[in-house]
Amino acid sequence: MKTTKLEFAGSQGALLAARLDRPESEPTAYALFAHCFTCSKDSLAAARIARALTEFGIAVLRFDFTGLGASEGDFGNTDFSSNIADLVSAADHLRANFKAPALLIGHSLGGAAVLAAAHLVPEVRAVATIAAPADPAHVAHVLGEQRAEIERTGEAEVLLAGRSFRIRKQFLDDIAAQPQAERIAKLGTALLVLHSPVDEVVGVDNARRIFETARHPKSFVAIDGADHLLTNRADAQFVATVLANWAARYLDAERARPAPEDQPTEGFVVVGENGDGPFGQTVTTGTHVLTADEPRPVGADTGPSPYDLLLASLGACTSMTVRMYADRKGWPLEHVSVQLRHSRIHARDCAECETKTGLLDRIERVIRFDGPLDADQRKRLLEIADMCPVHRTLHSEIVVSTTEATPTPVP
Repeated sequence: MKTTKLEFAGSQGALLAARLDRPESEPTAYALFAHCFTCSKDSLAAARIARALTEFGIAVLRFDFTGLGASEGDFGNTDFSSNIADLVSAADHLRANFKAPALLIGHSLGGAAVLAAAHLVPEVRAVATIAAPADPAHVAHVLGEQRAEIERTGEAEVLLAGRSFRIRKQFLDDIAAQPQAERIAKLGTALLVLHSPVDEVVGVDNARRIFETARHPKSFVAIDGADHLLTNRADAQFVATVLANWAARYLDAERARPAPEDQPTEGFVVVGENGDGPFGQTVTTGTHVLTADEPRPVGADTGPSPYDLLLASLGACTSMTVRMYADRKGWPLEHVSVQLRHSRIHARDCAECETKTGLLDRIERVIRFDGPLDADQRKRLLEIADMCPVHRTLHSEIVVSTTEATPTPVP
């Protein structure tokens, strides 16, 4: 990844500080990231998501809104409307010096801002919100008791995330006057809504309201177990992986994934460490994202173990193969379920095995067929189960070719 520090003029004339994170190769698309309320471009979520997106070939511009982070200007003179204008200024800078953003990403109030700014950036083809409020006015609740003072005197010092900010009444008036529902309904681009069901800062009901107001194409993905700021590295990695694969459907680029070009979607899997515990992994296959881990106490048990995934593969293949055969025959198979267990046994304890010494891998598979099937049909379905492709693969000679990827140059 290559990171470049940038500056550009914001909506109020102040210089805004920014970082452009780019992949080592030519970017497939450019994205613009808007950080959360009173956060900065260097927040954990912004930095980790931008870094992860570059692995999928997407360049990301993240910047500090006026008066925040390393940007110039007085935060007390800003409001939600100025944030929207700052986003448009950032998009203008990308367009003039690199390429206009095709993807807008916003975290928390930044998510509300990208929803409002999308129609002002004509090149935008996809918008993603992370833990965003359905209405910008939602942010007023974080002002606590100082809200009454702001209403009464016109301004107040508010302590937010351990820092003091001067908030003026113009900010409250501005967020209350935003036609956000109308903007969402007329978004005109693909929308991805990402939200944690246990978010205690911006409740998940906000995601429901955004999703129900928007028109298709739209998608919702739960960031299960994540906090509002995505402080867990694995949550940020998950968001970036989902974002990249989803956005590739709408951007002027080939399917984004950290892999060589022209790889087939089926039969191609990418696995990488996600930082969640000592052995946590993110598994990406096409547009699907899974996690894998070792059980406690060795790992953090954040996902199925490698052998669990192997059993799941065999079980799914078994069930699908049986279903296809029964449907083709027109047999009354109502439901199929498969239970599997993996163990290691001594070869001498396996009468049907050719190997007679050492330890062997053993998979016990129990298949249940529901429906008014006769004995011959049940017998045949058991035979068909052994013909599933994964079963045949496990019983055939397998060649695993291992090579090292080309190291990423150190800048």
